Amino acid sequence: MKNPTGYDLYKPNQIAEMVETAGVAKAKLPVVQLLTLAILAGVFIGLGAVAYTMVMTGVDASFGPYRFLGGIVFSLGLILIIIGGAELFTGNALMIMAAVDGLITPVELLRNWVLVYFGNFIGAFALAIAVYLSGILDGPTEATAIAITDAKASLDVMEAFIRGILCNILVCLAVWLTIAARTVTGKVLAIIWPIASFVMLGLEHSIANMYLIPQGILAGSTANSGDFASNLLFVTLGNIVGGAGGVALAYRLAYRPNDNK
Repeated sequence: MKNPTGYDLYKPNQIAEMVETAGVAKAKLPVVQLLTLAILAGVFIGLGAVAYTMVMTGVDASFGPYRFLGGIVFSLGLILIIIGGAELFTGNALMIMAAVDGLITPVELLRNWVLVYFGNFIGAFALAIAVYLSGILDGPTEATAIAITDAKASLDVMEAFIRGILCNILVCLAVWLTIAARTVTGKVLAIIWPIASFVMLGLEHSIANMYLIPQGILAGSTANSGDFASNLLFVTLGNIVGGAGGVALAYRLAYRPNDNK
């Protein structure tokens, strides 16, 4: 259905319904299929992250336009997930809509989140090891990888948590916008702007960090497994709050007000 502007897209109330329908389908996926798609998503986000690392090598990382360019390149990860098909933990925060309306149980929601998070970790971490062994990071890129990890490890708890919230608001908005678009081109354009913006702003994405922090540690960063675990914990909690509360529940209240259970 075309709206008055002439753009062929779904309306917000239709998107909300499709998000709930997708949430039910995601909750019912068999374990092997779910884990496979989750591992792929971890690899895809990692590919975007290593491309970002390359783009930020040899430039002033504090310069906004360079950061935005890096964000555009990093968007590769979500493009592969949305167009190619995979299961991303941060995007699946939107499943809370289906849970609130009683379409899936809390156990089904947690099952999906835990398995997808675990699969994302396997994919992202495995890619970090593969990239290190490939020698791609040798030379100036090694210093960039270390600097990225050191910056993430230096965040205090509150900074990591708040940056996680803000990050997944933008990620889930990107996913929401891709559902509105009916064409591949429209979906790609819907992804780029929110994702490039969160990267430019220096926000924190748990699945990206599953790749970026190990990448830096392998390259020689002084950060350790404790720093990695701490960052991942508080960024993950922030991502859940931002995606589930900041986007999913807000849109649920706005567009599904008659579905109170």
